[in-house]
Amino acid sequence: MNSSQLIIALVKSSSEINDQLMLALKPFGVSIQQFNVLRILRGQKGIAANLSTVQERMVNKMSNTTRLIDKLIEKSYVERLVCKQNRRKIELYITEEGLAFLKQIDPVIDRAENEMVGHFKADEKEKMVSLLTKINV
Repeated sequence: MNSSQLIIALVKSSSEINDQLMLALKPFGVSIQQFNVLRILRGQKGIAANLSTVQERMVNKMSNTTRLIDKLIEKSYVERLVCKQNRRKIELYITEEGLAFLKQIDPVIDRAENEMVGHFKADEKEKMVSLLTKINV
């Protein structure tokens, strides 16, 4: 197998994964990128995140993070506050509504992910992550 064949297989797999996740999220009215922002903010465990922290942790780095956050604020899932110590700094938090929303979506995403890769054994998943991580270096 040459490099082109591997890249094509990876791109096709990535596209299929995105399609399946979009399909799972569609009834909830959020995009994969919005879902990703919510998970990042939930992972902060109540500690403020700034825009650069969110952008850095995004799976899809090409996303317009400000626009995504604005949409999540409109839905009352995210709160944006001006830092009291530095008024130029913006702090982002997931709201109680955002946490409840994720709690509702989590089982749906878990099911979709399990349908895609649940047939792999634990050691196969670890090996795949290890190999794919080499690309992201």
